[in-house]
Amino acid sequence: MKFKDYYQALGVERTATAAEIKKAYRKLAHKFHPDVTKDPEGEEKFKEAQQAYAALKDPEKRAAYDRLGKHAPGEQFTPPPDWEPHVNAGGPTGFEDIDLSDLFAGFGRARRGAQSRDDFPMPGQDYEVAASISLEQIHRGGEIEVSAELPEYDKHGRPHRVARTFRITIPTGAADGQRLRLAGKGGAGLNGGRNGDLYVALALHPHPLYRVDGRDLYIDLPLTPWEAVLGAAVQLPTLGGTVELNVKPGTTAGQRLRLAKRGLAAADGTLGALYAVVSVEVPKTVSTREHELFQQLAAASGFNPRKHFA
Repeated sequence: MKFKDYYQALGVERTATAAEIKKAYRKLAHKFHPDVTKDPEGEEKFKEAQQAYAALKDPEKRAAYDRLGKHAPGEQFTPPPDWEPHVNAGGPTGFEDIDLSDLFAGFGRARRGAQSRDDFPMPGQDYEVAASISLEQIHRGGEIEVSAELPEYDKHGRPHRVARTFRITIPTGAADGQRLRLAGKGGAGLNGGRNGDLYVALALHPHPLYRVDGRDLYIDLPLTPWEAVLGAAVQLPTLGGTVELNVKPGTTAGQRLRLAKRGLAAADGTLGALYAVVSVEVPKTVSTREHELFQQLAAASGFNPRKHFA
C-alpha cells in the first residue's frame, strides 16, 4: 500500500497534541471545503485532511499509525508482520489492495472484535464533516446538503468507502463552529451493532458586506463629503431588508452608527446590533463644473483640519 503522511497533511508535528491536531483540521476543513475553496485541488486536500484527522484524533489509531514508522508520502510499503494482522482477516490479498485510510477506518472495531467478529455486535465509528453556511442561513435558518464518504463493510469485515448525501436543517441562531449531530448517520456497525453518528461542523464563509462579532454585524458606510457635512438619508442593506438611515450633519469618518436589532438572530430569538462604520470618500475625477464649485468652496471656507500643527 502507499504511505500517507497524516501529520504532513494537517501541517502539524508528530509530537502535536490532540488539541493542536483538532485545530489544524478545522482550519483546513474551513479553507478547502468544496463550497468555499477556489483552489483547483481544494476538494482533494479537504478529503486528505478528513482522512488524516480520522486516524489521528483517536489515540488507539494514532498509536498504531505511529508504529508504521516514517515513510515518504506515496512510498509503497508493507506493515510489519506483527502489526495488527487481524485488520485484514478474511482476505487473501494482503495489504496491497487496501487504502491506508480505509484500513484505519476499520482499525478500532477490527481490533476489538477480531476474536468474535462473526457474532459480536460492534458499533460504528463517529465521523465529522465541515459544511459551509452563509450569514443569511444563520440568521433565518434553512436547509443544506452535506456529503461524506463513509465506510461500509463486506462479508469479510473489510471496509470500503461509500458516498452519502444528507439534507440537514440549520437552526435559527446557529453559530460558526457549531456541531450538529446526525444520530446513526456515521460509520456502519458490524453484526447488528448500531451505526456511528455524523457530526456536521458549521463553517461560516465570509460575507461581501458584513463582518461578524458575536451577534453584532459591522458594515462599511461610505459617504460623500457633502453627505457627511450636510447630513443625508441613505439606503442601508440589512439581513432583514433595506432600511433608511438618517446621517446627521457633521458626521465624521470612523463614526459607528448603531442600528439596534438589525444584527444576527440568536437561538432564543434575540437580535444583535448592526453598526455602520462611516468612511468619507472623495471623487477620483470631477467635471469642469464640479472643479469650479470645489474651488469656490476652498476660497470661501475657513475650515482648517491641520490648525493644531501650528
